Amino acid sequence: MTELPMAGKVALVAGASKGIGAATAEAFAAAGAAVVLAARDAAALESVAKGIEASGGRALAVPADVSDAGSMRNLVDQAMARFGRLDAAFNNATDGPLPMPLADIDPEDFDRGIATNIRGTFLGMKFQIPAMLASGGGAIVNMASLAGLQGVANLAAYVAGKAGIIGLTKVAALDYADRGVRVNVVAPGTILTHHLAAAGPQAQQMAAKAAPMRRIGTSAEVAQTVLWLCSDQSAYITGTVIPIDGGQSAGIKPPQMYRQGKGMQPAPEGQRP
Repeated sequence: MTELPMAGKVALVAGASKGIGAATAEAFAAAGAAVVLAARDAAALESVAKGIEASGGRALAVPADVSDAGSMRNLVDQAMARFGRLDAAFNNATDGPLPMPLADIDPEDFDRGIATNIRGTFLGMKFQIPAMLASGGGAIVNMASLAGLQGVANLAAYVAGKAGIIGLTKVAALDYADRGVRVNVVAPGTILTHHLAAAGPQAQQMAAKAAPMRRIGTSAEVAQTVLWLCSDQSAYITGTVIPIDGGQSAGIKPPQMYRQGKGMQPAPEGQRP
C-alpha cells in the first residue's frame, strides 16, 4: 500500500479555483489530506472539489473573499466544523491592476492588489493560526513571487504586495516558531498558468529563455514544493523564502553561450535555445 504522508490531516487552500491553487489542492488530496477550498468563483471552486472527490478524496468548497475578515473567519470555522482540525494552509489568492507604469495606476486598483495580497494573507494567517494551535500545530505556506524579491517594471502593486507577503511570513514564523506553527513562503518565477498559456507559444519561448534552466515551471512543481513545506519532512524549516524559478534568482545566464574548454563561446546555431 502506498504511504500517504498527509493522511488524517486537513489542508486549506485559498485561491483554489484554478492554476497553482487547484493543483496544490489536488496534491494535498492525493497525499491523503481532506482539503478545504476557497475562492470567489463558486462554480470553478465546486468543479475542483468534485474532481477531488471523483478521485476518492475529501473536499469542502467554501466561496470566500480573502480581503474580508468575516469571510475568512467563516472559512476557517467551516473547516473546523466539517473536519475538526486544521493542519496546513496555502494562502495563494492574488489580484491587482494590469501592467503599467506606477504613475498610471489608479489608486483603487493599487488598493485592490494590496487588499488581496497583503491583507488577504494577513487575514488568512490570523484565523488559520489559532485553529492550528488548537489542533496541536501546523504549517502555513504563503504565495509570493520572484517579483517580491526584486523589482519588476510596470508591476508596482504586484511587487509591493508580494514583498509585503514575504515580510508578513517572516514575522508570523518568528511569532509562532516555539508554538508548533511553521510559516514559509514560496516565490515562483515563470510558471505555465492559464495567463501564460493564453499568451501563446512565442511568449512562452521568451519566458523559458529568461530562466537558466531554459524552460517554464509547472503548477505541479509549485504544488509539490508547498506539499513538502507542509509535511514533516520540512519540520525544521520556518521563516524561509523558497524560490521556484529555474535558477533566475541565482543570477543571469546568457541565453546563447556555452562553456567550451576554459572560455565562453557562442553556441552553434542549432544548439541555441
